[in-house]
Amino acid sequence: MLTFLTFIAFTGFVAFYSWYRLKNEPLDTQDGYFLGGRSLTGVMIAGSMLLTNISTEHLIGMNGSAYKNGFIIIAWEVTSALALVVAALYFVPTYLKMGLTTIPQYLEYRFDKTIRTLVAFLLILSFVVTILPIVLYTGAINLESIFNISELLEVNKSQGLWFTVIMIGAIGSVYAIFGGLKAVAISDTVNGFGLFIGGLMVPIFAFWEIGDGNLLAGLSKVAEAAPEKFNVVGSEDSVLPFSTLFTGLMINQLYFWGMNQTIIQRAFGAASLKEAQKGLLYTGLLKLFVPVIIVLPGVIGFYYFGDSMYENQDMIYPELVKKVMPVSFTGFFAAVVMGAVLSTFNSVLNSTATLFSIGIYKRHLFKNASQGNVVRAGKITSMVLAITAIFIAPFIANAPEGLYQLLQQLNGIFFIPIASIIIAGLFMPKISAAGAKVALFFGLGFYIFTSFIFEVNLHFVHLWGIEFILNLLLMVTVSYFYPNKNTFKPKDLGKLDMHHWRYGKIMGIALTLITIAIYIWLGQ
Repeated sequence: MLTFLTFIAFTGFVAFYSWYRLKNEPLDTQDGYFLGGRSLTGVMIAGSMLLTNISTEHLIGMNGSAYKNGFIIIAWEVTSALALVVAALYFVPTYLKMGLTTIPQYLEYRFDKTIRTLVAFLLILSFVVTILPIVLYTGAINLESIFNISELLEVNKSQGLWFTVIMIGAIGSVYAIFGGLKAVAISDTVNGFGLFIGGLMVPIFAFWEIGDGNLLAGLSKVAEAAPEKFNVVGSEDSVLPFSTLFTGLMINQLYFWGMNQTIIQRAFGAASLKEAQKGLLYTGLLKLFVPVIIVLPGVIGFYYFGDSMYENQDMIYPELVKKVMPVSFTGFFAAVVMGAVLSTFNSVLNSTATLFSIGIYKRHLFKNASQGNVVRAGKITSMVLAITAIFIAPFIANAPEGLYQLLQQLNGIFFIPIASIIIAGLFMPKISAAGAKVALFFGLGFYIFTSFIFEVNLHFVHLWGIEFILNLLLMVTVSYFYPNKNTFKPKDLGKLDMHHWRYGKIMGIALTLITIAIYIWLGQ
């Protein structure tokens, strides 16, 4: 009963605080609903970015992978800091100068209308079939484990998971549909603090128990029991070889943090360029500490359970929580988990609604639609997509390499081709719209063929790197025969203060050095 009351109290507080902050906000305009009125601060952007990124696919999936594979998977996290430096100092100034609401808008200005529509459609498809269902399912696993919902309802576990998926989807939809980006950002900031506090409780309580009241002794015992789990340099036959850092991993990271609509939309909603850069660089700093929450508990799980759960690695985190977390704290932790799920779910819904409403509804279906109608179309889109994701979610269980690895493999279908044409658009002025279109379709076909039809004996992240290089070569070749006739250059529309953050470059250098130091320290 105490667990349930604590859960309701924290979840209710976040909802009330979000409503209180939003009650006087203009949510009937495009900027108000989709961009939070272009008023987000650096702290709000960082909190929302982190919570949009970190959800139960990390708590469940990444800890599950760490349990089995060790610290080599922190590359997914710490290299994010490098991508965020590039995004803050080079990508975001261009985006904000142009007053963008969506990434596909940039592609229309740089290439043409067809590219914009194609990418908007592909992004919507990627959100519906990958991120949303996996977030819902992993959230349901965690809440089912904590509350034993199937037992409370007197149904089997499969039915309990279905019920939990529907509940999470319904609550998350309310945030996204009725509050827009500002509601998402506010709730994310509060839940972000909760996630760090709740997430840190798991290794702290575990080390306290293992070390008989001495945290450092507990850490030492875990390290001595399985020293190989703390090595960050993965071999070529591992789940994430070290060499992938120099092929496709950084391309994926640059896309995710600098071009992914769900993430970068927070920067589009910044009050100024300075606040946007603060938000991205603060996020980079936080990402360096995130492995303590989403990697270290998996290794602790190996200390407790050995290899007994290798066949069901995505259950290791819920089992660890039940083992080490005192009953009096489990309600708060469950609320934090719920907040992490809702954050990613409603963020993706809001971004998808933005893409559809502005990129497809107003662009192709109702060109003279009022701002109110555009917002209404976004709300309907969110509702339809939420229902679709709820039905897909239970069918992605039992991924052979774990849910996090499945998510990354599926993301590669869409992320790398889109990253190729955006990077080419930003840094290669001679690339034409024809070249971009050919590369987009080639990239999609290449990855699907080599990963899911005719499996090539290469790690999928290496395939990302090969695909990226081939896409660039293809774009250069096609653009030679079909030259670029668009002389577009980004112009400052004067929507925001475009002064750079004075400490941006210094912090960027610091984040880069810390990332390198982590690999030197743990790569022995």
